[in-house]
Amino acid sequence: MDEPSSPVSHYSPADKAQILSEALPFIQRFFDKTIVIKYGGNAMTDATLKAGFASDVVLLKLVGMNPVIVHGGGPQIGELLQRVGKQSEFVQGMRVTDRETMDVVEMVLGGLVNKEIVNLINQHGGKAVGLTGKDGAMIRARKLFIDDREHAGNKLDIGSVGEVVCVDPELVELLDSRDFIPVIAPVGVGADGESYNINADLVAGKLAETLHAEKLILMTNTSGVLDRQGQLLTGLTAPRVHDLIVDGTIYGGMLPKVQCALESVRNGVQTAHIIDGRVKHALLLEVLTRDGVGTLIRRN
Repeated sequence: MDEPSSPVSHYSPADKAQILSEALPFIQRFFDKTIVIKYGGNAMTDATLKAGFASDVVLLKLVGMNPVIVHGGGPQIGELLQRVGKQSEFVQGMRVTDRETMDVVEMVLGGLVNKEIVNLINQHGGKAVGLTGKDGAMIRARKLFIDDREHAGNKLDIGSVGEVVCVDPELVELLDSRDFIPVIAPVGVGADGESYNINADLVAGKLAETLHAEKLILMTNTSGVLDRQGQLLTGLTAPRVHDLIVDGTIYGGMLPKVQCALESVRNGVQTAHIIDGRVKHALLLEVLTRDGVGTLIRRN
């Protein structure tokens, strides 16, 4: 039987050699380094992109890096809520999470979505283990109250939505040391044992800081940070990012992602990346090539 066709089969042997040689210095530089990846957007729903992501993660592990995955699942949560006859409600972009909704969040994030990612990575030759922040009390959380924009000084209670208090890295470090790939759902646990739904970007950022990660990579449905002419910006320093926020270049839905990336590099992560998960093999292109496919942010 013929060998399966390769996506690079149309390249000449010289082209393939050039591609591999370009990756070598990055493999050497990031050997045994931790890379925390927030996985979400189209990359989680398109079958081709899902397979590409899984194979990318396995390759990074096989060449000596330590990928740690934190995933979202908002659309999947919304779909299941709709199926059980419950309407999703959002305040300032955050899902109002009553007890019934929290049960669905845990079912989807800790069960359906998490195990699908684990299974996909394992099918591509990796050894993935699915976790939530409740396992080993890894992600300690507390209730998040948000500012009431209509009544200054007031706080809004949107249910079991949390913020990270601290992260215990022991379980993730143990799995890394045994060549497993941790896949983490962003559900934290409070001092009273209550479950909290936490924004996956924030969990990924705090985890990257705690693990002293080399990189924090946030996969999105956009090209990255764009200037006013729509051109991709990269190689940004923390002061430059601050200026872009102040002058309004960075705004809207990109703002919280950039602030998450900015906080991580200020707290010890070497570089943060906002990349386009709609690009096939975006993860490999960002980590193992010179130009990458997104916005890189560093401390200075």
